[in-house]
Amino acid sequence: SNSLFEDAAEFGYGMRMTSDKLAVYAREVAQKAIDAGLAKTTLQAILANQQEDEAAIEAQRASVEALKKELGSNANPLAKEVISLADHFIKRSVWIFGGDGWAYDIGFGGLDHTIASGRNVNILVLDTEVYSNTGGQMSKATPIGAVAKFAASGKSMAKKDLGMIAMSYGYVYVARIAMGANMAQTIRALREAESYDGPSIVIAYSHCINHGINMGNGLQNQKDAVTSGLWPLYRYDPRLVEQGKNPFQLDSKEPDFNLADYMYKEVRFKTLKAANPERAQMLLEKATEKAKRQYKEYKYLAEREF
Repeated sequence: SNSLFEDAAEFGYGMRMTSDKLAVYAREVAQKAIDAGLAKTTLQAILANQQEDEAAIEAQRASVEALKKELGSNANPLAKEVISLADHFIKRSVWIFGGDGWAYDIGFGGLDHTIASGRNVNILVLDTEVYSNTGGQMSKATPIGAVAKFAASGKSMAKKDLGMIAMSYGYVYVARIAMGANMAQTIRALREAESYDGPSIVIAYSHCINHGINMGNGLQNQKDAVTSGLWPLYRYDPRLVEQGKNPFQLDSKEPDFNLADYMYKEVRFKTLKAANPERAQMLLEKATEKAKRQYKEYKYLAEREF
């Protein structure tokens, strides 16, 4: 339902808040158990572990398993309460997954509220540039020139820049990725988002049957989108500001801006070229101008000195 889409981000936000509260409560109960002489050494090790990296988190998992064995047969009510809360000693990762129709349109209010909260919530947007699950309607993520329901003559308005909106807060980790164009950058962005102690949003180019392509060639289409300049890759990491470094890192090479080579491999673009060549050409030129301006803006951000 629409309300479900609207509430998805806030549901994830609620999960983060609940997880954080249970973690605080678990530590309070653990301190009571230590004061009572229950599993003192194990609990002290658990409370001391800041879980700042994957190795520390794995060590915490081992400590929690040891705690369960140590107190598992203890009939003391306080010991039972510690066991019931044991899994909340482990750092919890919260991810929200959604499409562009949700993130850019119907659920944007909830998404915006979530990233503005400052909470440690990760959001992965699978951007197909169209409402894929409901029949291929135009969304605010649909690019110039694409044909979709409610844009039968090709969309004339530019794609919403969700990443720039999120970056404007200054404390949100933001990345735009395309697995087919740069796998290493994709993995790095996801790792950085996960490790960032705050809100993060990763926007992933996601090829789709509604693009009118051979889905077996989807990764090549992703690469073509990046090469053309329609999908620049970048990462914005607020932690770099604290180091006196530029938080915006442009991960794409200079595009060739030959949008036609990319666009006319896909039915969503070439349908208009066949039906109305003049309008298709006009929108192609408009899309090219927009891509060049956007890349120039991103390059300016990447070259600023801090």
